[in-house]
Amino acid sequence: MKALWIAIALATAVFSQLEAREPADKPNIIFILLDDLGKEWLSCYGGENIKTPNIDRLAKSGMQFHNAYSMPQCTPSRACFMTGQYPFRNGWVNHWDAPRWGHGYFDWTKNPSVARSMKSAGYATGVAGKWQLNDFRVHPDAMVKHGFDAFCMWTGAEGSEEKGHMQISTQRYWDPYIHTKDGSRTYMGKFGPDIYNQFVIDFIGANKEKPFFIYYPMALPHGPLVHTPLKPGAKTKLEKHVAMVEYTDHLLGKIVEKLEQEKIRKNTIIVWTCDNGTSGGISNQMNGRMVRGGKAKTTENGVNTPFIVSCPGLVPSDKQSEALIDFADMHQTFVEFAGGKMEAGYTYDGVSQKDVFLGKAEKSSRDWILGMGSHPAKLTEQGVENVFYFRDRVIRNENYKLFIGPDRKPQKLIDLSKDMAEENNLLNDPEYKGVCEALIAQIEKFPMKDQDPRYERLQLVGWEKVSKAPSQIHKKGHPDNPGGSEKTTQKESKISKKNKTQ
Repeated sequence: MKALWIAIALATAVFSQLEAREPADKPNIIFILLDDLGKEWLSCYGGENIKTPNIDRLAKSGMQFHNAYSMPQCTPSRACFMTGQYPFRNGWVNHWDAPRWGHGYFDWTKNPSVARSMKSAGYATGVAGKWQLNDFRVHPDAMVKHGFDAFCMWTGAEGSEEKGHMQISTQRYWDPYIHTKDGSRTYMGKFGPDIYNQFVIDFIGANKEKPFFIYYPMALPHGPLVHTPLKPGAKTKLEKHVAMVEYTDHLLGKIVEKLEQEKIRKNTIIVWTCDNGTSGGISNQMNGRMVRGGKAKTTENGVNTPFIVSCPGLVPSDKQSEALIDFADMHQTFVEFAGGKMEAGYTYDGVSQKDVFLGKAEKSSRDWILGMGSHPAKLTEQGVENVFYFRDRVIRNENYKLFIGPDRKPQKLIDLSKDMAEENNLLNDPEYKGVCEALIAQIEKFPMKDQDPRYERLQLVGWEKVSKAPSQIHKKGHPDNPGGSEKTTQKESKISKKNKTQ
């Protein structure tokens, strides 16, 4: 009997140790990415005329960051997150709707994937919401190839010769057109965000006994602006926008509630952020000043994204952080939490922010963060290419921000500690010479030419956009064509013919 009690005691002790280290031992990770929302629309960041109680509670329960950079538009931000590479390296500098325009797509054979890295570390992987980087008709299993075990995705607007199909596939909200392992179809009378959110909740329930990684790129609150189930009477543009933002808060509350019901909240890291600033036609008061949406801009309202990390018992609570972090860091950070390895054969631009998230380091190991990319890419006879040879960008440290032009030369230096409106150019002020030189020195580290999207070219189906534009020479800043003229000159024709033979 004594031996039995000793065995029970030992088992209890071991169980207690396992339970004590559970939160740090392969924690679950949920990366929630909203679409088109700046800090000015969140009350925890000082946004007025809005109620976001669940987001506020998430921030209070964890760390709220003030210097986290996304890219200024959808595709560059999402590809940066997935690859752990800056746009100049992964090629997705410009926006491109693969299902709408065809040709280019996010090729799993030529790009690293955070989902594949997490899967190789023993994680169940799921994704729900907006993707738009692949055409699911061409690659119905694209999400699996990218490393996701399960998926529930809005297809994106699918270009088609079939009359009316694009109108059907554009629907991401009411009567949404959604792709799962069972194929793509319309869910009549349903609100898309409810379907994506329920998928996340169901995935949590099905995988609660093992570590899981969920990428949740919400469709909200990107246009078209619509009423929501909670505010069916929203009619004006502003009323609908507010309703959609508040619905993201409602959906977050349901996810947190599910984690608490399953008793895994303390073992789940939630990273809540946005892909870029709010659409430019929407403004709001934040901390007493009017802030206009900065989507597609490299000003702070376009790239300095709201960023919250929460995991009670693991991540410090009620903490404000000025640490420098950006989207390129998330791949490496999550892999380190998972105890895994990055995919071999690639160069990565991120650094792990694990110690920052855990409160072990006040500052990150970064000296600077970067923002670049926006607007549609250019289709040429060789496929999808970026519009610039070297895209303009911004690089910043804790207080200062340098704007760099497509000629690789500095354009403007801003002291963000004093000038949040980014109006006072200090570039030629001798007092800031040292600061300016330190940031300018980083320009030399960038490749001379931005990479174009890398993908295996596909046989065209028939509905895609068609272009006879010569490859490369169209680019603004191209050494042979600095003006970026798109006229077909004799020189361009020669280049075109040469490209056809390669």
